Parts: sequence; structure tokens; C-alpha cells
Amino acid sequence: MGERLRSALRHVAYPFLLVTLVSIAVAALRWRWDLGRVSQFFLLGTIGYLTVLEWLIPYEPEWRPSVGEWGWYGAYFVLTMIGGALSQVPVSAMVGWAAPPHPVLPLWAEIPAALLLGSLANYLMHRWSHTNRWLWRLHGVHHVPDKVNVANNGVNHIVDVVLTQGAVQLSLALAGFSAESVFVVGLFVVAQGYFVHANVDVRIGALNHVFAGPEQHRLHHSVDLAEAGHYGSDLSIWDHAFGSFTWQPGRRPAAVGLLRPSDFPRTREVLASHLQPWRRPVQADDFPA
Repeated sequence: MGERLRSALRHVAYPFLLVTLVSIAVAALRWRWDLGRVSQFFLLGTIGYLTVLEWLIPYEPEWRPSVGEWGWYGAYFVLTMIGGALSQVPVSAMVGWAAPPHPVLPLWAEIPAALLLGSLANYLMHRWSHTNRWLWRLHGVHHVPDKVNVANNGVNHIVDVVLTQGAVQLSLALAGFSAESVFVVGLFVVAQGYFVHANVDVRIGALNHVFAGPEQHRLHHSVDLAEAGHYGSDLSIWDHAFGSFTWQPGRRPAAVGLLRPSDFPRTREVLASHLQPWRRPVQADDFPA
């Protein structure tokens, strides 16, 4: 591939993802497609699209997953999907008696409002997972890999997924947002979640101050805690609001992963990674990262 084509890809990769997202959302709502099925196909399509980009315009060629890593990551991906489904159980139970019977806003106003509330809930839960010793035992599983790519976005502790997604979904449901607005926000969250982890050499410029991107999220995975802010994985406005925005043009993490790798089992030890939060009492020196 020529350098001119690579340069073009770096500039259009993210806009194309957003335009595709909006087009699918509009079509699904207009023609009343099955929203759950659309979400599933969009997830797979997003992963496929970004995986191709990782081969065409990689940020770090060494961060490409090996065949063995794809296998481990696949196991975590399945567990993450199960965790997402489990998080719906308490949400559905509570919404039945606590949620308003009808949306109070039109759809055009609901979508940005739902995006802001869901993003805030996710930011707060994510940041708490880095400061609470017990929650870090769960969330730290995600930070074990010493590379950041699309495949290891799904490396999570299943309980961490249940707690985080449950908190976000419950906040949206109790606020009375419609299924349609939650569907659109869900597509955006999926696209952003995998985009920020993508090992692709793209730069979104000034949009970094509104949307989260790979340049920021690599810093979040940095072993240098002075730069490892960026708890927002969809919007970056909350990082600005709460003082955790550290990105500047050209800034690269020295290395990604854990400051103390011995605190967690390796990613390939899937069962041990899920059992480690309970293998010993939480100690006073169990500091995040």
C-alpha cells in the first residue's frame, strides 16, 4: 500500500466509522429493524473493520496479537458478552417498578442527553475502579496486556463487566430514556470502545477534546501514572471536567500494561485471572495500576 493511501486512511478511518454508525441507526429506527440483532451485527462489523485497519495502518506493528493471543482474547470476549447479558437482569428487575412509564423528551433531545448521562456513569465507575482496591482487583485484569489493540478490548473480569455495564444501563433506564435512544447510544459506545483500543495510526486532532480516541486511551494504559488519566472511553469531556485529561499532540506512552505485573496472573491464565480477586484478602498496598 502506498504512503498516500495510508495517509488518506488515517484521515477518513474515524469519520467513516461515525457516518456508518449514524446511517445504521437511522435505517434501523426508520424501518423498524430488530434493534438487538442490529447491535450484534454492528459489534461484529466494527471489530472486523478495525482489525483490517490494524493491518493496514498499525500504530505499533509489535502490538498485533499472535494466534495464541486471539484464542485467549476470544475466551474473554465470550465472558464479556455473558457479563453484559447478566448486567441486564438487575436492571430489568429495578426498571419494572422504578422507571417512568413514558419518555419525557423527544428522540432528538433524548439521544444526546442519554449519551451524556451514560458517559458520565461510565466515567465515574471506571475511575472508581482505579481508586478502590477491591474494584481494582477486578478491573486490573483489563490492564495486564502490554499492548493495546482491538482484540484485547474484551479482556475483562466478568464481574467488572456486570458492575460497570449494570451501572450505566441502570442510570439510563431510571432516567426514563426510550429503547430507541439507548440503542443509538449503545452503537456509539460499542464503536468508541473498540476504536479507542484499536492499534491504528489515526489522529483525530481537535476532536480529542470531545471524543475519546486511541491517542488518549493508550495513555490510559500507560505504566506512567502521571499520564494515565483518560477514564472516558466514549467522550473526553468528563476527563476535562474532572482533571484527568493528559493528552497533547504527539504524546506517546513510554510503555503500556501494569506498573507491577506480578500483582495479576498473565492474560493467558483465564481462570486464574477470574479467581485472583478472592485468592487473598485485599491488602493496604493493593494500589491501582
